[in-house]
Amino acid sequence: MNLNYAIFRSEPIMTINDLAQIGSHNKREKKAYNSNLDIDIERSKDNMELISLSDKYVKGFYNVVKAYKKEHEERMKTEREDRKKTFKQMLDKSNNVVADELLFTATNEFFKDMTREDIKDWADTCIEFVYEDLGYTKEQVLHATVHLDEKTPHIHCVVVPLVKKFDKRTNTERYTISKKQYIKDKIHLSELQDKYHKRLTDKGYDLERGIKGSDRKHIKIKDYKKINRKLEENLNIRNNRLDKAINEFDEKMKTTKNIPFNKNQVIVNKDTFDTMNKIVKESKKVIELQPKINEVFNEISGYASGYKSLENENKNIKREVQVLEYKNNQLEKENNKLNDKIQRVIKAIKQFFRKLLQIGAEYIKGYAEEEVKQYYDNKDFKMLDVKDVAKGTSREDELFEYANVPDQYRTIRTPLYDDECEDNYNIYDYEEYDDGIDKDDDMGMSL
Repeated sequence: MNLNYAIFRSEPIMTINDLAQIGSHNKREKKAYNSNLDIDIERSKDNMELISLSDKYVKGFYNVVKAYKKEHEERMKTEREDRKKTFKQMLDKSNNVVADELLFTATNEFFKDMTREDIKDWADTCIEFVYEDLGYTKEQVLHATVHLDEKTPHIHCVVVPLVKKFDKRTNTERYTISKKQYIKDKIHLSELQDKYHKRLTDKGYDLERGIKGSDRKHIKIKDYKKINRKLEENLNIRNNRLDKAINEFDEKMKTTKNIPFNKNQVIVNKDTFDTMNKIVKESKKVIELQPKINEVFNEISGYASGYKSLENENKNIKREVQVLEYKNNQLEKENNKLNDKIQRVIKAIKQFFRKLLQIGAEYIKGYAEEEVKQYYDNKDFKMLDVKDVAKGTSREDELFEYANVPDQYRTIRTPLYDDECEDNYNIYDYEEYDDGIDKDDDMGMSL
C-alpha cells in the first residue's frame, strides 16, 4: 500500500517583521541557509514564480493595503495624542493577522517522475483553489512560488485578507484585515481541505485526503511520537504472539515426523491437529492486522515528509523531525520483518494444506479444501496460491474451479492402461511439476 496525501495548510503572519522574514525565505534572499540543510541553494534558480513580486514583501504589502493605510492615517488626524498609532503599530498590536501564508504540498512519492511542466500543472490547480474555493482575488495575492530546491516540492502562497466591513461603532464601512472572512474556524478549514482534495482528484491526481480533524499545524511532534509508540506496541504484541505460535508449531511438527503414514493417509493426533489450527488462526490475525499497520505507517511517513519540508526553518522542530524520521526508519524495519514473517507463515500454511490434500484422510481433505476456500474468500490466498496448494491433488478440480484457476495450470493426466482400463476406474499418471513449495514427505515444515 503506497498512499500519497494532499496537504494544504494555513499559517497566520502576525507582524510586519514576520512578513519580512517570510519574504526573505520564500524569495531566497538570504546568502546562506546554514539553519536549513535541506535547501540546495544551487537549485534555487529552478524555483517557479506562480505570482511574481519584484519588490520586497513589506513594500508589496503596503501597495496592497494603501487604501487601508490612507483611511487609518485620516482617522489618526482626529485621534487623541495618547491614542495615536502609526499604521505599522496598529497592525502589529492588533489581534488580526497582517497576512496569511497558504502552504500546498503532497507526500514526496507523489512528485516522483514528474516533469517541471507536470509540477506547474499541479501548482496551477492549487492557485485555482485559492481563487475559486477560498475566494481571494488576484489583487489580494502578494506572492506565490514553488520551491523545487528542497526534498519535496511545495508552494508558498502569501495572501492579504483585506476586506471592507461594516463598523457598528461608527456606522460606516471600514477596511480591515480579517483571515476569518476566508477561513472561519477549524471546521471550515476541514471543509476547505475536503474541497482542495476534491479539486485535485477531479483533475486526475491520485491523492488521499489528509488526516481529518487535525489543527492548522496538523499532528504535532508529540502526537507523532504517541502514534509511533502505539504502533510499536502493536507490532511487538503481534510478533510475540506469532513467535510463540510458531515455536509451538515447530515442537509439534517434531513429534509429527515420527508418526507413520502411507500414500493414502496420515494419522495426526488431536493435540497436534489443534496446534495446526492454532497457527492457522494466529496467522489470520497477523494478516488482518497488516493493512492497518501499512496504512498508519504510510500516513505517519507522509506527514513526516510534509512536516519536514514546511517547518524546517525552526531548528528545534528540525531536531524533532530527525528523531521522528529515525523512529519511522525503525518502524519500517520492523514492518519489513513482519512482512517477511507473514510470507513465511503463508508458505507454511500452504505446505500444511497441500500435505493434508495429498495424504490426509477424506475428512481431513474436506477440512483442508474448505479452509483453502475461506482463505481465498478473505483474500489471504490469491489465485496462484490456490493453484500451488491444490495442483496434482484429488481436490484440484474443485479448488481450481472455485478460484477460477486457468486451465493451463491443470495437471496433465494420461490413463495408465489406455483402452484396457475398466469404465468404473479412473486411474491416471500425474505429470510432476515444480510448484515452488518445499515438499517434505514427513510433514516437517521449515519456517
